[in-house]
Amino acid sequence: MNLDGALGRVRVVLSRTSHPGNIGAAARAMKTMGLSQLVLVDPQFFPDPVATARAAGADDILANARVVGSLAEALEGTVFAAAMTARKREMAVPMKWAREAAGEIVGRATFGDVALVFGNETKGLSNDDVALCHMPVKIPVSEAYSSLNLGAAVQVLCYELRMAALDPGTAPGIEFEPATHEQIEGFYAHLDRAITASGFFNPTNSKRLWPRLRRLFGRIRLEKDEINILRGMLSAFEKK
Repeated sequence: MNLDGALGRVRVVLSRTSHPGNIGAAARAMKTMGLSQLVLVDPQFFPDPVATARAAGADDILANARVVGSLAEALEGTVFAAAMTARKREMAVPMKWAREAAGEIVGRATFGDVALVFGNETKGLSNDDVALCHMPVKIPVSEAYSSLNLGAAVQVLCYELRMAALDPGTAPGIEFEPATHEQIEGFYAHLDRAITASGFFNPTNSKRLWPRLRRLFGRIRLEKDEINILRGMLSAFEKK
């Protein structure tokens, strides 16, 4: 896939942004690196003249931005999602540094849209938000001062993606078609029904089970055919 094709499949998702200037700064950062898909999850202010002013010529990114009500909706149709996080998550899949993650993200774009997910300026992403993504990603900032503006964080990740797309050797070979967000969430819903009906899972007493199950399957990077096998097994068990 050529450079424009790979970067054209990257969605930058900003979740619950509180300051419109950061939306504009993100749009500008995206355009300088050749990205065009901006998705906003429940922004506090948008559209807004401050966002337009900070975009500094990236008005087309803002004009074509999609506004949705939830992160799940923003991820519909994606085959991979990376959650930008500044802290370690106990129940999340292993974290990767931005440069290391960029190659895999670009490689996944061969099969469809991928997403870079950024949280609120103050609170970041919730654990539930991170659980919807395949990989937590962190920028190696200084421990002495780790505060990074949202627009700057978007710029760093967009730059790393562009560099990875310019050097295909950094992207690991992915042989089989990965499962989409909807297919994975459909499997989790099916698994939830099956283990609850069997008596194995008690929602009131097993609150840590689901984060562990998501971490388990998240490490595998489930493929489309694997989802079909797993759901076929669950259906067979349910009939018994």
